[in-house]
Amino acid sequence: MGLYLPFIVALLAAVVWSGFWLYLHRETRLRMDAGAESLRSAGYQVAWKERRITGYPFRLNVTLLEASIREPSGWALAAPRLETQAYVHGLGTWVLATPEGFTFIRPIGGPVAVKGELLHASLSHLDNTPPNFSFEGRKLTFAPGAGAQPFALTAADKVETHLRAGPDDQAAVLFRVDNGAARLSGLFARMAGDKPISMVWDSSLTKISAFKGSDWPSAVKSWTAAGGAMTVRQAGLTAGPAVVGSQSGTLGVSYEGRLSGSLQVNLREAPQALSAMAQTGVIRPEAALAAAAVAAARQGAGDVAQATITFQAGQTTLGPVAIGPAPRVY
Repeated sequence: MGLYLPFIVALLAAVVWSGFWLYLHRETRLRMDAGAESLRSAGYQVAWKERRITGYPFRLNVTLLEASIREPSGWALAAPRLETQAYVHGLGTWVLATPEGFTFIRPIGGPVAVKGELLHASLSHLDNTPPNFSFEGRKLTFAPGAGAQPFALTAADKVETHLRAGPDDQAAVLFRVDNGAARLSGLFARMAGDKPISMVWDSSLTKISAFKGSDWPSAVKSWTAAGGAMTVRQAGLTAGPAVVGSQSGTLGVSYEGRLSGSLQVNLREAPQALSAMAQTGVIRPEAALAAAAVAAARQGAGDVAQATITFQAGQTTLGPVAIGPAPRVY
């Protein structure tokens, strides 16, 4: 018995573990099917051509070929190959990758194909509201599909976004673009020339549990009705010599679906940027002239002006000058 017992125990353990892994394989498939049906009943379109569940003995690898999801308002994601993985002892954390890239589809602008040296994401703490999510892409290219409207960027060294649940029904959102290349026409090109573009947005949201609905507009409306607000900790856009930065501000959404609130901003090369915006039709020439005068009057050392950008009653104002409509959230 002393000779054979260890082998018998090992064999029994292997059989039990194999049965447990097959149970997880079945549960994964059933839960995926149930989740897809739940989304379809809510108006989403969810599909994949082929599904493979592998990874025995210590992982669950789920690979979907020609996977796609479209929400009711028209935004969609599609990937020729989506790979996900979780360890059996840590099914609360999943990593995802799209080695062949993916395509995001805009309701009006059309599809944009994204490819890169690295495209991966992670999803964890699924019981939190919201769950933790991170995405990172390196050496990315952005190519609009046939007949689609142009996209602001053609390439970027790095794009990352992070979503984290916080205390007191809060959530933190971080979005960053490093060394992006703009298109050769339009506002970004006039502001940046041949210089790279970088962006950052770091903020926290209150009443995040109320952010739910069948589509993006209904979720934003529900969140707004509950008194949700966004506090900006850091925001910035660097386009060549022009820089817009903010270290504080509180934003919300009006009943018209437009941005509301205000941001305390630092502007460098503001007159040149406003002139480019006027030449591309983003704002009226007379408004650009008045706003440039305000920025010039408030410039300090290093051609940096401090001002307040306010979104109110559907309008955007720089100091006392209305420069155009407030951006639409939905």
